[in-house]
Amino acid sequence: MKIRVATYNIHKGVSSILSQPRVHALKSAIDALNAEIVFLQEVQGRHDKNASQFGAETNGGKQWPAEAQHEFLAGQSHHSAYGLNAAYDHGHHGNALLSKFPIVSSHNQDVSDHAYEKRGILHCVINKAGADIHCYVVHLGLFAGSRGRQTEALVEAVSASAPPGARVIIAGDFNDWRDELSATLRAELGVIEVFDERRAASGLGHLWRSLRGGEARRLQPARTFPAALPCLRLDRIYVRGFTVESAKVLHGPRWARLSDHAPIVASLLL
Repeated sequence: MKIRVATYNIHKGVSSILSQPRVHALKSAIDALNAEIVFLQEVQGRHDKNASQFGAETNGGKQWPAEAQHEFLAGQSHHSAYGLNAAYDHGHHGNALLSKFPIVSSHNQDVSDHAYEKRGILHCVINKAGADIHCYVVHLGLFAGSRGRQTEALVEAVSASAPPGARVIIAGDFNDWRDELSATLRAELGVIEVFDERRAASGLGHLWRSLRGGEARRLQPARTFPAALPCLRLDRIYVRGFTVESAKVLHGPRWARLSDHAPIVASLLL
């Protein structure tokens, strides 16, 4: 049984340059991914300023949808769940999950490390053909200390909510450009990052470890930021209970116009 998943920081539905509305283009791009499960970060549940500024009729359609972004992006093809992380006078944003399979339950955990960065972990259980899959949408902080504490909270959350041996997907924007968190997640949760397995399958993983003298400076996630010319490794998909068939970062002019992050898409086999 195969599942196609994606993770994408959508930059609140506006372009990273000049803050132009991109919600409709994002929906078309996300639909084109053909992903059954989509992990989204920086999703606007409500934004009154943008709705007022960009809500005028244009070519027969509104530039800014009336509904919340996760509902608009889900459309008729996906179920959706939303975890509010940051609230302000004119709206709020957070993480979201889109799933073609029923979402059995959802719970958002506040893992904010200080008042100026509101972060959360959205945990959803989805059901595919009678099998539960535990999905965790993650957006960690900009500071190393915060990310370390939030990773500890993530390990505790997964350990407490996903039974031993349960299928798990953890995906999102980890802001972990030095790749300091992967080893903890592998050791504590028994997960792999999708690009680890792809390189290991090619034989390069064994060669790399041999050249480095063992497991030490290991396989690295893919580069996803900035979308126009990815050089930082910020976005990840970690899995347990799956075999990774393929994984890739989507970049180029189309994606650079939509967000400052490039999406990752992976095909998983149960």
